[in-house]
Amino acid sequence: MTLNRFWRLDRHPEGQDFDAALSLQSAPLAPLNEGDVRIRADWLSMDAGTRMWMSPRTDGYQPPLPLGSPMIGLTLGRVCESRDPRFAEGALVRGFGQWADFSTVTPDLAGLEIVDDSITDVRQHFGALGMNAWTAFVGVKEVAAVQPGEWLVVSAAAGATGSLACQIGRNLGARVIGIAGGPDKCRYLREDIGVAIAIDYRNQDVAAELARVEGGVHAFFDNVGGPILDAVLPNMAHYGRIAICGMVAGYDADKPLPGPARFDQILMRRLRVEGFFIPDFLHRGSEFLPQLRAWADAGELVMRFDETDGLDQVLVAYQRMLSGKNIGKTIVRVGS
Repeated sequence: MTLNRFWRLDRHPEGQDFDAALSLQSAPLAPLNEGDVRIRADWLSMDAGTRMWMSPRTDGYQPPLPLGSPMIGLTLGRVCESRDPRFAEGALVRGFGQWADFSTVTPDLAGLEIVDDSITDVRQHFGALGMNAWTAFVGVKEVAAVQPGEWLVVSAAAGATGSLACQIGRNLGARVIGIAGGPDKCRYLREDIGVAIAIDYRNQDVAAELARVEGGVHAFFDNVGGPILDAVLPNMAHYGRIAICGMVAGYDADKPLPGPARFDQILMRRLRVEGFFIPDFLHRGSEFLPQLRAWADAGELVMRFDETDGLDQVLVAYQRMLSGKNIGKTIVRVGS
């Protein structure tokens, strides 16, 4: 009998008190149903958007996770048992599983896909070749429609999606402004990522710094919402575009938040604002990968990993990511 350890959502967290809301459980693995696949996790992805699944709110982009359920999240690992002929035992796969040693999934519902295990660092399937990269690519290239020579602002720029959005914008010829918290992150953005300007929102006036940009900001890739969005709106160029992929400033609120204080600037500056959700684009992954892989192979799209060891340390890593203590992609190593 094989026991599976998994994190269970016991109650809705208050703010970032995850220790009181989730518990590490263990239970025997049940036999697979026809069509299901079992994955032994090597790594788990820590993603801010999953905070919404812990909330009781029913107006989010995903229904709330029922209390008493295993916590859902992206997993990268090997198929150890399969009742789906598309997924052979031993294949390296990525998809929405559980925060667990073993994830049992229905492949089509989990977005499960076989990924290339011949690359030097398979963690890049959570990095330059992963869904954060897909999000950055769609948001910068298609939703914000960034053009060479334009000014692109990226919030949460030192995080997983933000750092990739900065690099993709740079690769497309934009002049990139990264907004992040603290001098270490801003140094990383300038020296490792190659942004033109880094703004430390903890120690600088974001709106005042953006007001220095002659002609205004043409495109904004927003991971955060809240006060950062308010700081950007009056500094957008006329007919600018805003791609919203995250609202981390409000993820721990159990009720809807008020809209931007500077909402009037959407009209005054004739802005186009569009929210997008990467699961809507999962079927297009094969379109994005050739360009992402080419940039990655050339060293023009890189990911720094903030890695924590052990399934029992998941909440430590998750808290670290949501409180902004990480640089790059926060992951948990589960497998040996």
